Amino acid sequence: MTPHHAPVLLLVDDETPVLNALHRVVHRHFGARLEVASTTSPAEARRWAAFRPFAVVMSDLRMPAYDGLRLLGEVARLQPHAALLLLTGAADLDTALRAVNQVGVFRYLTKPWQDEELVAHLQAALDHSQTLQQQALAADAWASEHGQMSAQEAERHRLEALDPGITKVQ
Repeated sequence: MTPHHAPVLLLVDDETPVLNALHRVVHRHFGARLEVASTTSPAEARRWAAFRPFAVVMSDLRMPAYDGLRLLGEVARLQPHAALLLLTGAADLDTALRAVNQVGVFRYLTKPWQDEELVAHLQAALDHSQTLQQQALAADAWASEHGQMSAQEAERHRLEALDPGITKVQ
């Protein structure tokens, strides 16, 4: 029997007080059912995403030198099964449309948030991520049965072509 690991939520916001507030809400409502990793550095989040699987990634939109839309786009390429949430204090329709249509953001949330709404969006994102993972496992099983490369193996080859050595863990 394999141990059950809690899904991991990655929070990215350049403002530490916002991260602290998000941590409190998540801890209060999910407890040990959801592990949380957080950083004020989008570049660090991107590095983590290259090696650590996340069920959900929530990023602020406007951060110095590295916006959340760019970060989530990079995470989507590295982790196609992660549900992506964009959090912003300045909502605008054009950004929301780009987030959903070009990056594949699951939900677009605004600051300040209502805790109950945030929790509902996080639960929906967790459910969505689980569905994506189950679909990928089913597709991999089918590919294996039919002598084809699994989606996971194809993704590993793609990542290696983009950044040689990225899939080698030291």
